[in-house]
Amino acid sequence: MARKNLLSGLTKAAVAGGGTEAAPPAAFPVRGASRGAFGAVTRTIDDLAARADAARALEARLTSGALVVDLDPGAIDRSFITDRMEPDDESYRALRASIAATGQDSPILVRPHPTEPGRFQVAFGHRRLRAAAELGRPVRSIVKPLSDRDLVIAQGQENSARADLSFIERGRFALALEEAGYDRETLMLALSIDKSGLSRLITVASRLPTDIVEAVGPAPAAGRDRWTELAAAYAAHALDRPVDPLLESDAFRAAPSDERFEMLHEHLVRAEAPAPQSAPEPPPRRPVRRTPPKPRPWISTTGEKVATVTTDEQSFVLTIDKTVARGFGEFLLSRMGNLYEEFVEGPPKKAPYRHSIQR
Repeated sequence: MARKNLLSGLTKAAVAGGGTEAAPPAAFPVRGASRGAFGAVTRTIDDLAARADAARALEARLTSGALVVDLDPGAIDRSFITDRMEPDDESYRALRASIAATGQDSPILVRPHPTEPGRFQVAFGHRRLRAAAELGRPVRSIVKPLSDRDLVIAQGQENSARADLSFIERGRFALALEEAGYDRETLMLALSIDKSGLSRLITVASRLPTDIVEAVGPAPAAGRDRWTELAAAYAAHALDRPVDPLLESDAFRAAPSDERFEMLHEHLVRAEAPAPQSAPEPPPRRPVRRTPPKPRPWISTTGEKVATVTTDEQSFVLTIDKTVARGFGEFLLSRMGNLYEEFVEGPPKKAPYRHSIQR
């Protein structure tokens, strides 16, 4: 009976398909019509408050009619599927301080341990369990008999309702469920997500080695697009841009999770340095177009057009018309040697003028 009531509460929060990647179980209107920076802050506060209300409503459905008991935190084991990367961040410190000051407001959900009598296993409320253990006080708990599937669905939906898991934490949770053998329908129920959003989560989580993700941490400020880009860059540059020196550096280890993400992102995604470019080659010179010389006729003393002469700065072309003076070319060629000698010697020199003086 307890299982039937639990599943009826869980399946109502499932996503039927399409839509956003991690929609809350219910839609909450934004109060007022504020715009600008103040409006954005107001909408963020309203959204966080609405999600907290949704998480409390979900927990109320899951724990309705059950008895709240105080349990020793040492008798409770974690879920067999890890979701949160357990950063010692400001939100956890605030939760622990609140529990120390005013007590634990809402109980956690546990089940009797399936293999160890007398022990329990937590479905949701890991941070409340941790705070109670550190404070040395009992933890208020609801104990319900849950199957493995019921446990992971309750665990995932409570986190989705609170919306306090980062993208990579949700991806690791989805990948762990798939590797444990759960079908995609169970994964979509647990994460309140549609099929395409689930595929993106698993794809990114499976492309990055576990040790790298754990070294970076949850990086809550880095969303889906940034993690997708980082996973693609790691696949492309893991060999030529090794990450171990960066992950082992003191600066990386001392930085907060979001800064560690940025450092790794810059290391892998930085733009390739442009190759040095030589001076551009000058365009080929366009040839200077010269007006071709016009041939002029050479006319004999008898008035016949024997030849044409074409001259320019580099040549002198004599073209003889054989139809007018057949054989003249050969005749001219036979005299060419004498003519050339005369040309070289130049015009004949005049004899010097001499005169005598008669006495």
